[in-house]
Amino acid sequence: MIYIIRNNQKYGPYDEQSLLSYVNNGQVLLCDKAMEVNSIKVLTVKKLLNRHGLKPKVVHGGDLFSQLKKIGSELIIPKDTFINKQWISDKRLLVLGIIGLFPSVLSFMPIGGIFVFYLVALYFSVIWGLFFYSYFKTPQVTIKTTSLVFFLTQAFVFLFWDLFGIPSLNPFYHLIDIGFPLSLVGYILGVGLSEELGKALPIYVIAKRIQEPLIPQTFVYYGLMSGIAFGVYEGVQYQTTVNVQLDYTSAFFMNIARLTSLPFLHAVWCGIAGYFIAFANLYPKYRLSLYFLAIAVPAILHGIYDTFCGSALGLFIALPITFVGVILLMTYLKQGVNYQSKLRN
Repeated sequence: MIYIIRNNQKYGPYDEQSLLSYVNNGQVLLCDKAMEVNSIKVLTVKKLLNRHGLKPKVVHGGDLFSQLKKIGSELIIPKDTFINKQWISDKRLLVLGIIGLFPSVLSFMPIGGIFVFYLVALYFSVIWGLFFYSYFKTPQVTIKTTSLVFFLTQAFVFLFWDLFGIPSLNPFYHLIDIGFPLSLVGYILGVGLSEELGKALPIYVIAKRIQEPLIPQTFVYYGLMSGIAFGVYEGVQYQTTVNVQLDYTSAFFMNIARLTSLPFLHAVWCGIAGYFIAFANLYPKYRLSLYFLAIAVPAILHGIYDTFCGSALGLFIALPITFVGVILLMTYLKQGVNYQSKLRN
C-alpha cells in the first residue's frame, strides 16, 4: 500500500494496481511524492511503481486534433480576458515587456547620431530607476518628483558643463594632469567637488521646496536618481568622444561600463549626499556641517577613485573604494535612527 503526498497533504493508501490506474488516467503524476505504508522514506510515484515491477503508461486523450478541440480556443487566445482588459491588472510583465522591447523599438526608428547614445543611456537609466524604486522607495516618494530630479540634474549638467563650462573655472581641475599627490588634490577638489555639487543641486532644491519633513531614505532615493541621471549623461559624452578613440574591444567594454557600473557609482555617491542633506533638513541647527559632509564625503570617494582607477593601483585602491561607498551608504541607512537621536539631543 502506498500513500501519495502532494502539497504536504497525504492521500491514500492505495494498492499498487489502483495507483497504476490513477497514473495511467493522469490523476496522479509520476513526479508526485509517495511512500509505502510501513516506510518513512519518501520517493516518487515512478520509483515506487518501478520497484514493484509496474510500468505506467499515460493514456492519450485522443489524437492531436481531438485534444486541441477539447482544450478549446480560449486557452490559446483568451478573447474574454483581452476584451475585459484583465491582463492590465498585473503590470509587472507589461513593464518588463516595455523595457525588454525598447531597444527593438529603437531599431525601427529613423534616428542617428548622439540621439542614439542618449536614448540608449535613457533606457539603462530607466532600468536603474526601477531597481532603486523597488528597493528604496518610501511612501513619500512620488513619480513626479523622481522625474523632476532626473531631468533637472541633466539640465544642470547641460547648462553648467556644456554651455557655460563652469567646472573648468575650478583651478583645481588643472592639477589632475600633474603627478601624484597633486593629482589627488585635483580629482577631489576639482572633479569630485564639482560633480558631486552638480548632482546634489536638485536635492537641495527639493529640500527647499518640500511641504513636509522627508525621512533620510527618501532623500537617499532622490540622490540615487540624481546620480544615475548624471552618470548616464556623462556616459553619453564619453561614448561620443573618449571611447571612440579606443580599440573595438576596449570601446565596447567602456560603453557598457558607462551605462551600468559607473552610473551606479555616481548614484551611490549622490545617495550619500542625499542622506546628509536629509539630516540638514531635519536638524537645521547642524545644517552647516551636514551640508559640508553632503559634498565632502562623496567628493573624497570620487576623487580617490578617479585618481587611481586608471593606474596600476586601481585594483588595490580604486576598486575597494567603490565598495567602501556602498558599505558607507548601507551603514548610514542602518544607523539613521541612532544618528537622529544624537542630533535631537
